[in-house]
Amino acid sequence: MVAPQIAPYGSWKSPITSDLIVAGTIGLGQVRLDGQDIYWNELRSTEAGRNVIVRFSSDELTDITPPPFNVRTRVHEYGGGSYLVHEGMVYFSNFADQRLYRHRAGEKPIPITPEKAWRYADGVIDIQRQRMICVREDHTGAGEAVNTIVSLSLDGSEFEQTILVSGNDFYSSPRLSPDGSYLAWICWNHPNMPWDGTELWVGEVKADGSLGETWKVAGGLEESIVQPEWSPDGRLYFVSDRTNWWNLYRWQGKQTEIEPLCPMEAEFGYPHWIFGMSNYAFLSVERLVCTYSQGGISYLALLNTTTKQLESIETPYTDIDGIHAALGKVVFSAGSATEPTAICQLDLESQKIQVLRRSSNLEIDSGYLSVPQAIAFPTENGLTAYGIYYPPQNKDYVAPEGERPPLLVKSHGGPTAAASTSFNLRIQYWTSRGFAVLDVNYGGSTGYGREYRERLKGRWGIVDVDDCVNGAKYLAEKGEVDGNRLVIDGGSAGGYTTLAALTFRNTFKAGASFYGVSDLEALATDTHKFESRYLDSLIGSYPERKDLYVERSPIHFCDRLNCPVIFFQGNEDKIVPPNQAERMVNALRAKKVPVAYVLYEGEQHGFRKAENIKRTIDGEFYFYSKVFGFEIADEIEPVPIDNL
Repeated sequence: MVAPQIAPYGSWKSPITSDLIVAGTIGLGQVRLDGQDIYWNELRSTEAGRNVIVRFSSDELTDITPPPFNVRTRVHEYGGGSYLVHEGMVYFSNFADQRLYRHRAGEKPIPITPEKAWRYADGVIDIQRQRMICVREDHTGAGEAVNTIVSLSLDGSEFEQTILVSGNDFYSSPRLSPDGSYLAWICWNHPNMPWDGTELWVGEVKADGSLGETWKVAGGLEESIVQPEWSPDGRLYFVSDRTNWWNLYRWQGKQTEIEPLCPMEAEFGYPHWIFGMSNYAFLSVERLVCTYSQGGISYLALLNTTTKQLESIETPYTDIDGIHAALGKVVFSAGSATEPTAICQLDLESQKIQVLRRSSNLEIDSGYLSVPQAIAFPTENGLTAYGIYYPPQNKDYVAPEGERPPLLVKSHGGPTAAASTSFNLRIQYWTSRGFAVLDVNYGGSTGYGREYRERLKGRWGIVDVDDCVNGAKYLAEKGEVDGNRLVIDGGSAGGYTTLAALTFRNTFKAGASFYGVSDLEALATDTHKFESRYLDSLIGSYPERKDLYVERSPIHFCDRLNCPVIFFQGNEDKIVPPNQAERMVNALRAKKVPVAYVLYEGEQHGFRKAENIKRTIDGEFYFYSKVFGFEIADEIEPVPIDNL
């Protein structure tokens, strides 16, 4: 056995390279079942970020959508719910033109919607009437887009469409009862986001397909309803956070009480940033399979809908979603600290799990992998915050005696999202080079109940920043990391937290912003419809509380920012436009603070092209190597840095 070399943290040679990450990793999601066939969507960075529908049938994998088709909808900009399948026919949204297409494997996709500024998502098939019912987002008029629920012909005849539900700002989850006689849907209005307050409605479907009487089942301004589903016998199930936690409920028709099914201090739902999320599915009238999370860990279980008994299913996974079920099998997406995200199939009789597709087939020696630890740490006002800590790990190296590792704090996006416990090669990239990483679930994160989520209400830029700072200080005070080499990064909302932490606190010595917000006022007046009123709850009403927007915007306080920052940005980002980064970069350049700016052509909110992902991973690491003065073991393309 070869003794490990002694080398400073940050200078360790690692087999986990950016080339390996982009070449060996795909994105997996949107699982669907069609009889015995299983479908999912793959995001392939090596194909310029193209999304491809894949089918698993008779133990064979087949790409369904041919190039150049890219299966991705832009409804709400974040998309999701971009395709559905019925009896081998696939209906999907194509990114380039946002039209819906009908497609059978081996044939040419045929458009079933017109060439018009309409976008579609979250469809369901009404087989009795040979139509699809889906969410439509209309961008043909001036001003804000108009969202409705529409029906359209499956064969695309004359591109005929009928508006079924309108009048609210947003819609999701149109779901048809098994006999086709009722339609359920979720709606909400500005300034609420779907995790703040939504309403669940049901309408009677008349013989001609229009809606008759409609009535509200549940929800309101302070109750979030997600994932309505009809059971095989026509009862409506849904998830509500009315008792602080997103739990399962059942409604059996008018004049009936809403019935809790499994009250727990656990989350059976998640914020609906994207369409088509699924945390439970029916196996029969009496049984459903579900996933729930506690303390940031996901579990799989069976629920008897009659006795209301919950029975755990043992799996090796800690992060589970995308539940679909039929004919005694369950299909889902899952990962763990040591297992990359995969599409899995569980046979309920044998209890055996078959992995159908992994996001990465790379085999990496465990000696290079950091095993994460869930931590809780004290934060402001006597409260506790949470995070996932990864110590540095590389079997070939140890640091000089007495040296502590630099710490990279990661602030997730959303901000109503959560750090995942799934195997993450990008994090292992850092830890195998000698960095420690803390992925913070600051106040406002999902997975700890509505009360924890609402810590951020009116206090974005305060609570999240405090928790990131206190998490870093906690590890430094314990002697786990070097308190003089603390850095922070984040994307989107996490980029705002990063810039706010660097500007309004003196804890971090450098940072990286990926398409992050620097000017809250600009975001409030120049972003897409879905998030255009999000800041009302996170900051305050605009323009009434313009003072708070200015007070918490890093762009107005560059005089307080004295540490190096690197910015990564897509030039087609409609959610956080490039001017958010560029104004900050120009201010730092003028102030002579070390700064770097990397702008990607053709990228939107998040990077999908392999060469840009590689550039971002390596570029951030290179930046910190120059800031802290350690030698790097890799050949990395330099990033131009001003004022260094």
